[in-house]
Amino acid sequence: MTSTTTTARPVDEDALRAVLATRSRPPRPSALSASVTFGWRAMRKIRHVPEQLFDVTIFPVMLTLIFTYLLGGALAGSPRDYLQYLLPGILLQTVVMITMYTGMTLNNDITKGIFDRFRTLPIWRPSAIVGALLGDALRYALASAVVIGLGLALGFRPGGGAIGVLLGVLLVLLFSFSLTWVWTMFGLLLRTQNSVMGVSMLVLFPLTFGSNIFVDPSTMPGWLEAAVRANPISHAATAVRGLMAGEATTGQIGAVLLACLVLVGIFGPVTMYLYRNKR
Repeated sequence: MTSTTTTARPVDEDALRAVLATRSRPPRPSALSASVTFGWRAMRKIRHVPEQLFDVTIFPVMLTLIFTYLLGGALAGSPRDYLQYLLPGILLQTVVMITMYTGMTLNNDITKGIFDRFRTLPIWRPSAIVGALLGDALRYALASAVVIGLGLALGFRPGGGAIGVLLGVLLVLLFSFSLTWVWTMFGLLLRTQNSVMGVSMLVLFPLTFGSNIFVDPSTMPGWLEAAVRANPISHAATAVRGLMAGEATTGQIGAVLLACLVLVGIFGPVTMYLYRNKR
């Protein structure tokens, strides 16, 4: 019995490329276009699950009505008078409370395996997270519009006019965008959506309710007043309240901007490290 051997022929790379592809490979997307695409993906989810809009429509209305009419008469003599103090703060609380859903969405992508697929794509690595943040920023803007519209209908009259309201909303969106990096970190660290929600609420509840959103800290015991005034949520509420009243100072706005830089400067790099090294 005889055997024959064959000699491997060298592969013609040009001929192989011609068979596999008839046109040139498309250029790699830029960081901006990739982030915008992921932001659009986040918005398209609402089309399939419209219940996601409940937290930016029903939730803001419920909070505004409950606190205005539940506390207004006791704290300010009338709901209308209390609304002038409350609305900028309740706007901030509403948007801040829904920032945790970014971390929950990211955790859900990890659980379903979509996260691994994103990391194999030839795109700017952070674009999946940045795009999700951009998409959620639009949801925050919608929640802000709902609160402002309801407040005006109930009798809120900002001394700073339309410009003051717009600047206040922009400051809320900037602060919320910066805070969202904390929850994205939790979304990468924790194993389930319920865990992300639980830890986020554990942080958010004392921060929002232990602030000057609802009452003036000067009415509190000294130790509690000091803690409330040191709360970054209090600084943000004071600045937003000042902008809408036309009385904001440079120091008030600067304190919020500094807090935003600290949040992004600390939690942004940590989140991206976890994102790159996630197993």
